[in-house]
Amino acid sequence: MTNPTSHLLVKPIHLVPSASRLSTPLARRLSEAMRGEVLFDAASRGRYATDASIYQITPVGVVVPRDQDDLRVALDVARSENVPLLARGAGTSQCGQTVGEALVVDTSKWLNNIVDFDEAARTVTVEPGVVLDHLNAWLKPHGLWFPVDVSTGAQCTIGGMAGNNSCGSRSIEYGNMVHNVAAIDAILADGTEARFASLREAPQGERLTRIVDGLRGIAAREASEIAERMPKVLRRVAGYNIDLFDCQNPRAYTDDGTANLAHILVGSEGTLAFSRQITLRLSPLPRHKTLGVVNFPTFYQSMDLTQHIVRLAPSAVELVDRTMIDLAIGNPAFRPVIEKALVGRPEAILLVEFAGDDRAAQLQRLAQLAELMSDLGLPGSVVQMPDANEQKALWDVRKAGLNIMMSMKGDGKPVSFIEDCAVPLEHLAEYTNRLTEVFHRHGTEGTWYAHASVGTLHVRPILDMRRDGAAKMRAIAEEAAELVREYKGAYSGEHGDGLCRGEWVAWQYGPRINQAFSEIKSLFDPGNRLNPDKIVRPPKMDDARNFRFAPGYREKAFTPSLDWSAWNVRRDPLTGEETAPGTGGDLSGGLAKAVEMCNNNGHCRKFDAGTMCPSYRVTKDEQHVTRGRANTLRLAISGQLGDEGLASADVKETLDLCVSCKGCKRDCPTGVDMAKFKIEARAAWTKRHGIGVRERLVAFMPRYARYVARVPALMALAERIPVLSNLVKRRIGLARERSLPRFRKSFLADAASRATPQAVREVMLFVDTFNDNFEPENARAAQKVLEAAGYKVHFNVREGERPVCCGRTFLAAGLVDEAKQEARRMLDTFRPYVQRGVPVVGLEPSCLLTLRDEFLQYGYGEDALALSKQAFLFEEFLVRERAEGRFQLTLRPLDAPRAWVHGHCHQKAFDAFRPVQTVLGWIPQLEVKTIESSCCGMAGSFGYEAEHYEASKAMAELSLLPAVRQADAADIVVADGTSCRHQIHDGAQTEALHVARVLALAL
Repeated sequence: MTNPTSHLLVKPIHLVPSASRLSTPLARRLSEAMRGEVLFDAASRGRYATDASIYQITPVGVVVPRDQDDLRVALDVARSENVPLLARGAGTSQCGQTVGEALVVDTSKWLNNIVDFDEAARTVTVEPGVVLDHLNAWLKPHGLWFPVDVSTGAQCTIGGMAGNNSCGSRSIEYGNMVHNVAAIDAILADGTEARFASLREAPQGERLTRIVDGLRGIAAREASEIAERMPKVLRRVAGYNIDLFDCQNPRAYTDDGTANLAHILVGSEGTLAFSRQITLRLSPLPRHKTLGVVNFPTFYQSMDLTQHIVRLAPSAVELVDRTMIDLAIGNPAFRPVIEKALVGRPEAILLVEFAGDDRAAQLQRLAQLAELMSDLGLPGSVVQMPDANEQKALWDVRKAGLNIMMSMKGDGKPVSFIEDCAVPLEHLAEYTNRLTEVFHRHGTEGTWYAHASVGTLHVRPILDMRRDGAAKMRAIAEEAAELVREYKGAYSGEHGDGLCRGEWVAWQYGPRINQAFSEIKSLFDPGNRLNPDKIVRPPKMDDARNFRFAPGYREKAFTPSLDWSAWNVRRDPLTGEETAPGTGGDLSGGLAKAVEMCNNNGHCRKFDAGTMCPSYRVTKDEQHVTRGRANTLRLAISGQLGDEGLASADVKETLDLCVSCKGCKRDCPTGVDMAKFKIEARAAWTKRHGIGVRERLVAFMPRYARYVARVPALMALAERIPVLSNLVKRRIGLARERSLPRFRKSFLADAASRATPQAVREVMLFVDTFNDNFEPENARAAQKVLEAAGYKVHFNVREGERPVCCGRTFLAAGLVDEAKQEARRMLDTFRPYVQRGVPVVGLEPSCLLTLRDEFLQYGYGEDALALSKQAFLFEEFLVRERAEGRFQLTLRPLDAPRAWVHGHCHQKAFDAFRPVQTVLGWIPQLEVKTIESSCCGMAGSFGYEAEHYEASKAMAELSLLPAVRQADAADIVVADGTSCRHQIHDGAQTEALHVARVLALAL
């Protein structure tokens, strides 16, 4: 048995809230007693007012305890003030379990340690804030895992999983959460600490003894009712597990034939006790997995034939319907993965997994699956995936199912309220068919995916909650309930009760068991302080006061700086046809709809390889995650944070650490683009409050850089005199620890003399401000490579004029009008080249990709669209041209044995990083090693700013700088971004090279 240390991936930056925001006696008392965060301001409470459900209830306040002692203090203060408590982890609940008018206790930031591990007994004890995927990564070297593998595993916490009695894709083999929890150490409403575990040992303490006696009495009294009313399906998570003493029932939650008291807390949604730490049962990791993807011409067949497939003993059978397939194909990150799994154009696919220690046996069962489907009339319908990487990629798409579904534009969204009804497999096809008819009667369609293996499908009818959605929700729920009763299923099969299914607990179990639940609640929490109004005495599911988007919800009218009309659409739920409703003079509608694409599922809270969200990774604060920012923007746009809207201090503070990396643009399955939202927010702030000297110096750099570059020696001298340098930095708010970029002689200053030889093919080399005035050697190298490939090179400057610029620095400062002026100059200058098909090739990712992104939202129509189609990063262009056979570079080996490559955030966001790896692979004998990193942390001027230096450094230390330090002295480090190279220089004392320079060296 071991006692592990903290499992925190990083030590978060601790931000102390302003005392002026602690306006209530409760807030002041908590702040004086706790070391963790105490958040009572409107914006913070607004961020915790929602989870992944359709509901919004503003909490009393939020506390984020630093450790177990801090947790006890918070609970003690709340109890003495008679304030309700609500335990919250990642806030990914689908039914509204983690919203309420209470003091929210967020365990996800600090209470995430692995407390104890017994490898021989296959148990681990964790704090409630541990994230599932983090736990499994920690367990993997030991050959073990916690097998309740829910789709939100990258962000959900063990405490939340226990509260909801989560299930996961492989419950057909491993069971639900309740089958895998060995013990829970909890704090009761009166402050008593108790261990809920197997009753093989006598309960400790008078308080726990009374609870056990009370539970036994209730269970014995209602034994016949329990036997009659409890659904016989595996997936039933409504109410309390009152049958825990029924040890003769094979479905009962027993511990070697003995009741386990922890199981009354599992699925209780935090209404009975506060889980302090949880002991889990672990399973051996299967050594081998194979996957068969079965393609079905009709949805009905996929449901009807599942009952035959499960006889092959798969570990999972997961459904993906046509709607989800189409949406996945529309996402650039998912398209290549999903297309590999398809045969023709199926209406549904089933992901059938086999797992175990014998690979030959798994491959044999995969072959049996293909044979079975042929016997059932579907020959050639199975795509076999024995490769582990292909399997993982497809499972990642399936896990993103909810977010993919929610990527529909417009007010109509798939709404969660009947999505987890579970029915026996023999009735699954008929149930789904009849439920589809119910949807059609109410003028809508449903989306389907998830756990076909156990008869639990995540079905969500598409409803517009701003208009007639609530009435349709009630009608559909009543008809669905009757179907579930008819097929002897469970109305709540996975995601719990919360606000949307709480009122159906009494319907499912009847008045006697519902009364028993009320008695259990009183036994544990007589004052009704722990997550009140959940499970016992819940509100109506369609109480409009609790809706996030209630009828009458409106945005404040304002004129945005960018064109968001593409988002201002309405979608026919039956046909899928999208139409623009017209704005009626209110141009803010599209922006509001774009912000509302965030469904609060918290996918942005993940820490695995990818790009989002670097600021959340170093703070672990809800304020700095994409979801928290989107919530703040939504509240501001709708006037819930005051009259200033996007120009408010709350919005500015929330976006303060956003580095505009665009990681969310790619990694968020619903396409939330926080970098673009930040442009709107900065523009609103700038219009109302103006900008400072520092911001103005950076913003207007493209207009004055060429003049400063004429005296580079003078600028270098100023940097070499510490007293002068520090004085300048302090006066304009730059970090003293940072070296400043040094101006060099402009590359474009004598572009006219650089006329390249005539050639059949032409290219426009767009040399940005940074590569022109700070690192002109990159431009020279790019010109050399392009000429060696046989191209005549043009430059982005006319004789006697200032070079054209993308305007990125103006966007960062919120000066959108100035950015548009720069864009107009560029479009006019490049038009003759674009019209004759000359590609525009750029070196700096953030600058070049502005031509393919923000330029399209300036309202410049066909000019911008034509340029975007011909704009390429340097390495993208080379890869395309070589693939078309238009050149063949002769490259020689370098002295360096390997190249360590860091991808710029925007390269990753636009799927433009792989070409860097490709062109480096052309160099003989060079080993290319990719650094799995998020944002470097510099983000233009962000890393230079004094108030952001620590956050910038922390972002770089997550993975980039440690990887660079591993490089040997003979290796080279490659980074295309100007800021990235500067961060590597300052943080690792290493010179990183643009890929153009590397290729030039190899010519």
